Amino acid sequence: MCNLYRMTSNVQAIAQLFRADIAGRNLPALAEIYPDGEAPVVVAEGERRTLAMMRWGWPPFGEVKRPITNVRNLASPMWRSALADPARRCLVPVTAFSEWSAVPDPVTGRKRKHWFDLLPNSQEGDPLFAFAGLWRPAEEGPRFAFLTCAPNETVGRIHPKAMPVLLRPGEAFDRWLSADGTDAAAMQAPLEDALMREIAEEAPMPPQGSLF
Repeated sequence: MCNLYRMTSNVQAIAQLFRADIAGRNLPALAEIYPDGEAPVVVAEGERRTLAMMRWGWPPFGEVKRPITNVRNLASPMWRSALADPARRCLVPVTAFSEWSAVPDPVTGRKRKHWFDLLPNSQEGDPLFAFAGLWRPAEEGPRFAFLTCAPNETVGRIHPKAMPVLLRPGEAFDRWLSADGTDAAAMQAPLEDALMREIAEEAPMPPQGSLF
């Protein structure tokens, strides 16, 4: 599952690519967004799209004790009504997401974070895309989670169980926010490998021995 992502673009880019009313908001670069953190989300009210801030994690209920961050089983009653209602779907702006390695790094003995993003179409900043999200109101404020699916090869090499459902700006955004429930469920599929990459990061430093 994905429990860490970043959004380092700006509200002007969100306004343009998501065709969203940002209502004068400004956002800092969010280098690491974890569950229960507040993050920007785009919701639709008919033809109008607005930028909102929501907490990441669907409220728990029943035997579930912690907020749910990832949505896999769309047949579950937990998600069925939200998926069927376009007004309860959302776009979660992202510039990169992380998965932990399945085995520990041989140098440090610890699992490593691997970051993924979309291949940029230009040299102008981070490529901006979205998770396919669902949201709901809650007593403490609105909450969101996003869909996951079987991984493609790029992500599966690191995390063979799942990856987020990634949407590129344009037709996929429009479809997710307007389709009926059956068509929306059909979008639960991995993005093509040719459209994304793993981001190269510096290798971890080996443990430093004593200087004395």
